[in-house]
Amino acid sequence: MAAEDTPAVQFDSVSLAFDDQVVLDGLSFVVPKGRMTIVLGASGSGKSVALKLILGLLRPDSGRILVDGQRIDQMSELELLRVRATIGMLFQESALFDSLTVAENVGYRLFEELRIPEDQVHARVQEVLGFVGLEEYGDRATTELSGGQRRRVAIARAMAANPSLLLLDDPTTGLDPITATSVDDEIVKLRDLQKVTSVVVTHQIRDAVYVATHQAVRRNGNLEIVEADLGSRVEFIVLREGRIHFTGSRDELLSSTDSYLKEFLFMTLPPW
Repeated sequence: MAAEDTPAVQFDSVSLAFDDQVVLDGLSFVVPKGRMTIVLGASGSGKSVALKLILGLLRPDSGRILVDGQRIDQMSELELLRVRATIGMLFQESALFDSLTVAENVGYRLFEELRIPEDQVHARVQEVLGFVGLEEYGDRATTELSGGQRRRVAIARAMAANPSLLLLDDPTTGLDPITATSVDDEIVKLRDLQKVTSVVVTHQIRDAVYVATHQAVRRNGNLEIVEADLGSRVEFIVLREGRIHFTGSRDELLSSTDSYLKEFLFMTLPPW
């Protein structure tokens, strides 16, 4: 298989239980390179656990997990560190260090873990802060930021090391609709301009549909977020009790007559 055809992520019959509670039950799916996969599901369906498995923070009871063609579920911690160096992670609630400035948060991994020279770290931090529209905020304390700004700093931190794979865990939870849309736009920009493969876990149907129907384009030197039909570039997965209940496009999800999906999507469908 050519390198460009190797999936970014592959789950092969992955199961995991905590004591007697089955969290994932024979889960199998593929995330192609350059694509976005949006994972939906009720609380406790296994969405965030799947992200932790991709990072190697948890190990499955059975099945295989491959990241960029490498089987990670049997790797040592040292081997996992090398894989994690290619992955950016946006945690729930941003998980910023309040004792550090915005710039120090964004550059933390580059300086402390990857040992990149300070001048190169500074240049990269300025670049990614500019990408998320916060280039003037480097010296600010994170406690001075709004919720949306903190989330954008977390996105900048996740992309600082030029990851080939980006994992986003509930990126807009707790944000008002206007602020959430600004965060959605950053996710769209990463996918379309940086060509980053992404797995987005969310409870927010509106935001999931937004990123699946908007594209970042450059026109006459200006960056615009426009409505677009992205087709197979964005795939939806709905988990139910640790299993895949649905996989398909935005249109297939919203038009489904499946009784569980209709109940799950009730009161959250467009128009908004």
